[in-house]
Parts: sequence; structure tokens; C-alpha cells
Amino acid sequence: MTGTPVPGQGAGPARGPEALPPRAKLAVTASRVTAAISRRAGKGSGSVIGGKIALRIAPDLLAQLADHLQVVLVSGTNGKTTTTRLVAEALRAAGPVVSNALGANMPAGITSALAGAGDARFGVIEVDEKYLSGVARDADPIAIVLLNLSRDQLDRAAETRMLAEKWREGLRGTEAVLVANADDPLVVWAASSAKDVVWVAAGQMWQEDSWSCPSCGGVMHRPGDDWYCSDCDFRRPQVTWSLVGEEMVDPDGQVWPLDLQLPGRANRANATTAAAVASVFGVDTASALARMKNVTAVAGRYDVVSYRGRNLRLLLAKNPAGWLETFSLIDPAPAPVFLSVNALDADGKDTSWLWDVDFTRLAGRPLFVLGQRRLDLAVRLDVAGLEFSVHDDLAGAVAACPPGQIEVIANYTAFQQLRRTIKEAQA
Repeated sequence: MTGTPVPGQGAGPARGPEALPPRAKLAVTASRVTAAISRRAGKGSGSVIGGKIALRIAPDLLAQLADHLQVVLVSGTNGKTTTTRLVAEALRAAGPVVSNALGANMPAGITSALAGAGDARFGVIEVDEKYLSGVARDADPIAIVLLNLSRDQLDRAAETRMLAEKWREGLRGTEAVLVANADDPLVVWAASSAKDVVWVAAGQMWQEDSWSCPSCGGVMHRPGDDWYCSDCDFRRPQVTWSLVGEEMVDPDGQVWPLDLQLPGRANRANATTAAAVASVFGVDTASALARMKNVTAVAGRYDVVSYRGRNLRLLLAKNPAGWLETFSLIDPAPAPVFLSVNALDADGKDTSWLWDVDFTRLAGRPLFVLGQRRLDLAVRLDVAGLEFSVHDDLAGAVAACPPGQIEVIANYTAFQQLRRTIKEAQA
């Protein structure tokens, strides 16, 4: 499938949220009230707690809310939030969209987002990898995006091969169109159980989790951009959408420059995937790319902010694959780099992943180490033979930093803490 419009495209939802049964309406109201109380109490957006309350009242609420929408699910280890935002922007060319734009990607957060759908036609939903099969069952999506699979939060998440198997079984026979990364063998194996797959050559810088064949356990070979198993017939599928350098090639062979405001190869790959999704819904590529060009930052990622007279660019990296991609975004040496790592619940408490990151790519730069687990990171950098300094807070690191824009790379909760610190200083 390379762009067949969805049946019913151009019509609004068959029935709006006002047609929900009384119990579901009560659940939606309770979700909104709970979220508002949480916000007023300074406890965050309230989307998760609001969704939890709603699902206790009406356990099938997610399915009822999704029934009014043409749904896209987006999942993978890295790039979910950005790709979700790009897909949502592209589909707005065809009608109103509801999305969990802030990344609350488990069932409670998804339910809370859909409760605010209003007159939306499309639901573009980021989904945590562990919950994809269940959300797909409830939401009955038209399209599912599979981006990548790599090691992440090893104390919480399944080993990548096990997660790929859960996807493969959970999506077997689905009526949804899968838009999947042909360059990740784990994703290809997971997606191959589906009836209808649009393969995208989105690339894969991090390859350390896919050296053995997920189908038979044989050795994977990777000549150039290709890959195949030496012991069975599992190999890279023929693609229909491709990222080639800084350009995108569509199924007809037309080349499209990717004139984005988001930086880096990974975001060009995300945009190529989003264009493929838009095509499934009948949105023409020119319109999709024009809308995606307007995206400048995603939930604070890539923002350049002012703090104590300095410009800081904020970059999020949560696992080895994400850090590898992020290193390719930063200014050339000797631009200073702040590295901040926490190990709270939302990050995963196992910091052994630090030893999988090739920090030698930062050689020649002034490095400043922050965060709850700054000493773990300091040991890793010391073993890598890098020079760095350790700081208790952002203000101290900035005061010690040489002139120039500062690149800040942080994992999830460290990133959020830095954003709060900067926001409070600007107030």
C-alpha cells in the first residue's frame, strides 16, 4: 500500500464524543476534573492521573473514545514523540487532530488525551513499546508506525528480541497498515506477521542489538545499506519510501528535499516515515512536508534557551542509540557540552547502559557533568580518557563554562529538571 486514501476520507467522525454512553461521559468528566486539580496543585499536567481515574470508572473508555477517530499509533525505542508530532502536523492538512503531544504514552495518558478529542477526525497517538499490542487492540488503528527497537531501561523493559516477539504476535493479522523501518531487523521481523506493510528506509546508526537473526539466531551480515541472515532467508525487504542523504524518495521515485527546522539525520528519517503515514491517509506529500517544516521543537527538544546570559541548546537522549544520534547533532569541537543523567523511575534505575555509549566522540570538547548520577557518568568518562568537570547544579556549570553556545544532552527526568530550572530563572 503506497498511499490509498482511507475509506470515508473527507467525512467527519461517524458520531462525536457526545454520543458516549453515560458511564463513559462520567469517566471523561472525572478525568478532566482530576487533571485540572493536579495542575492547580503544581503536580504536572495531570494527564496520567486523570486517565487512571477515567479507566477505573470505565475500563473500556480508550476503545470507546478511539471509535470516533481515524487512529495512527507510533511506537519504537527512540523518536516516538517527534514522529508523533510530525505525523499530527501532516494529517492536519486533512482535518483536526488529537494527539498525546507531551508524550504520556501508556494507556492512562492516551485515554486522557483522547478524552479531549472534541471534533478531531484523526487521533495520532504515541505508544510505549510494552503497551503497543494492547492499545492497538483497543484503538483499532488504521496505521501503526514501528520506528526501531534497541536496549532501553533494562530494569523495566524486556530484552529487545522478546519485545520484538511481543509485537510480532500482537500485530499478527492486524487490519492496520504498518509503516515500518526496513533498516532495523528486529522491526522487520516484528512487522512481517502483518498483512499490509509499507517499508521505509529510515536508517539505523545503532546496530548493536541486531547482530543475530531474530528468526533463526544466525549471524546477520550488513554489507553497505543491506542486511541479511547467513543461515536463513530473512533479509531486508524492498522499500517504498527512502531517506537518501538529506532527501526523501517516494514510491514513484520522485525526490523531495527535506527542508526541516528540526536538526539531524534521525529527524529526516522521522519526517520520511511521517510522509509515508500521511500518504496512507491520502494526504499529498507536498502538503505533508510543508506542514512538517513548521515544527521547530518538540516538547522542549532542540530548543535554544537563554540562561544566565548564555544560550543553551537542549537535547534529549535516553539510551545508547539515542546518545549516538544526538552526538551527530551537536556543534563541532570545541563547543562545550553539558551531560546530565538521572536514574529515577521514568529513566530506569539501571545505569549500566552508560558503558554502551561511545563517549570518545566528545573528545576535544570541554565537558561538564551534572545530574543525580553524575558520579556514575564521571567514572564512565574517566575510563574513556576524557577530561571533564563535575558540578552540583546548572548554575555552577554555566559559570565555569567557556564562551559560546552550550550543547546540553540529558536523559528524560534530567532534561525535565533542567527545563524547570531554566523556566524558574526566566520567571
